[in-house]
Amino acid sequence: MTATATSLPQGFIPVMLTPFLETGEVDYEGLKTLTEFYLSAGAAGLFANCLSSEMFELSEQERISVTKTVVDQVAGRVPVVATGTFGGAISEQAEFVKRIYATGVEAVIIISGLIADEHDSDEVFLENAMELISLTNDIPLGFYECPVPYKRLVPSIILEKLVKTGRVIYHKDTCLDLDEVKRRIQVAENHQFGLYDAYMVNAVASLKAGAAGLSCIQGNIYPELVVWICQNYNNPERQDDVQKVQQFFVDSMDLVHSVYPIIAKYSLQKRGFPILLYTRREVGILSQELKMEMDNLLVGVEKLQTDLGIPSNFTQYLINKID
Repeated sequence: MTATATSLPQGFIPVMLTPFLETGEVDYEGLKTLTEFYLSAGAAGLFANCLSSEMFELSEQERISVTKTVVDQVAGRVPVVATGTFGGAISEQAEFVKRIYATGVEAVIIISGLIADEHDSDEVFLENAMELISLTNDIPLGFYECPVPYKRLVPSIILEKLVKTGRVIYHKDTCLDLDEVKRRIQVAENHQFGLYDAYMVNAVASLKAGAAGLSCIQGNIYPELVVWICQNYNNPERQDDVQKVQQFFVDSMDLVHSVYPIIAKYSLQKRGFPILLYTRREVGILSQELKMEMDNLLVGVEKLQTDLGIPSNFTQYLINKID
């Protein structure tokens, strides 16, 4: 299967959750429904089989099946990317990249912390990354500075070399450093590449600096607001509203990260979406206090969306389901 590296669309690319049944098995029908939910919110693409998907708690076959389910449900409406590296020798990781790519994804994502050990130098990381690139034919790739097993940042000087291969089209950025984000965007100019920031404190600033979009966990709680900011960050007539939404992102940062992804599934439940709280990851207990905080946050989300004239994603989801 051949590929041509092309840029992903600008906008919001959510890091997808995985619904589970009460038995602990993957809820594939629920995953199809969740896929439609993201699309109804206006997602420009989807990131399946990621940390939010509990990818490290999925079996190898489940990683393939989850990704294939999303690709098939999307049916070409938006591009799908998915993680394809889970440790081991670079040659072994390359083989799984090929398996994930065979599901029909647009690009396969490389976990930066699995390409080199934590104490290895950037030179070792680059050497291993280049080996992986050489072993994966012409498959479009991306990098994700995932916090698990440890967060390895890909500095702009290294990213520049990777992008120049013509194979790297996506970067999920978690450096939390606006100046470094700007450098990364600059070194990738004139290449088919997009930086998608995960750090919502810098959402507007990153977009204005040239980020292609956002790939953040907040999109599993209030996706409509993330889509709205991607569409309006540079609208001169909405700058007061833009700053209001940006401040909301800042103010809700700590809560949305609490016992995640359980709290995200809880927020979807509160909106009437059919998803269980079951997760395979050990992330702590969703206390009554956290539930109350999220309940209050969702009231704020609804009010903010009303003020901005944003229709409810869940309403659109119901309409689509009935149709």
